[in-house]
Amino acid sequence: YRIRQVEEALDVLLFDRRSRAARLTEAGAELLREGSRLVAEIESVARRVQRVASGWEPEFTVAVDSLIDRTTLMELVEAFCSLEAPTRLRLRDEALSGTLDALLNGRADLALGVIPDTGAHPRIAARPLGQVAFVFAISPRHPLARAPEPLHDEELRGHRAVAVADSVSQGPALTIGLLGGQEVLTVSTMQDKLEAQIRALGVGFLPEPLARPHVQEGRLVVKRVARPERVARPAYAWNAGVGRGRALQWWLGRLEDPRTRTALLDRAAPSSLSTRIRPGHKVRASRTEVPRR
Repeated sequence: YRIRQVEEALDVLLFDRRSRAARLTEAGAELLREGSRLVAEIESVARRVQRVASGWEPEFTVAVDSLIDRTTLMELVEAFCSLEAPTRLRLRDEALSGTLDALLNGRADLALGVIPDTGAHPRIAARPLGQVAFVFAISPRHPLARAPEPLHDEELRGHRAVAVADSVSQGPALTIGLLGGQEVLTVSTMQDKLEAQIRALGVGFLPEPLARPHVQEGRLVVKRVARPERVARPAYAWNAGVGRGRALQWWLGRLEDPRTRTALLDRAAPSSLSTRIRPGHKVRASRTEVPRR
């Protein structure tokens, strides 16, 4: 009776009844396959709902600035996935003020590498990640590689700069280190900026940890400029106006470890500021792993 009800609802025959032993039609075999899959999915959803009720967020999004070391980030993602939590993890690539903007507009639950300008947003909590020095790094094939130091703005203005686009969705975009009247090649990520400068497509400042291995291998040279040294002090931030789910608790717990924060900005983590790459100076950096718990 129930089979006939399904057949009438679908307007198909599920069984061929012309012989004594009824046989599944092709439509019936397809319904059996799909039905088995749907039953498994329903059971999976039921288990997921039960686990979410225990405090895990259904989805957790991390906005990641271009400054953040991707290898260290993926180690954290690997550790989170090993929990087998019912939370779907999502990563968003952001840059400059767009990293905080993703958090403010509800597109992210946690932001790594935000510019620490959260005073005007009382519902946003932030903690420092550390600091990153920037160096003016260019291809040894670029004309400025042979220019006497320090390089002045008047000389830099005549050469194309490479800049990372601000990923902010609304409002004015932030620009850093560009000169008025200078030709600009705009890219989406810090990795793209690095590749463009290695290929002598332009010049500009790069995070010292990102430039370091390429300086050591001769693909980039660091030039001294007349401007003051650039140092960024990024932070990580989250919405303090909502309750802390277990996924957010996990990430904040990992970020409490200073070794994790350091590795997110500089995986090779030099022991002191004096060991950073300087013009004409090479170092061999040690490797710092993200601590596992």
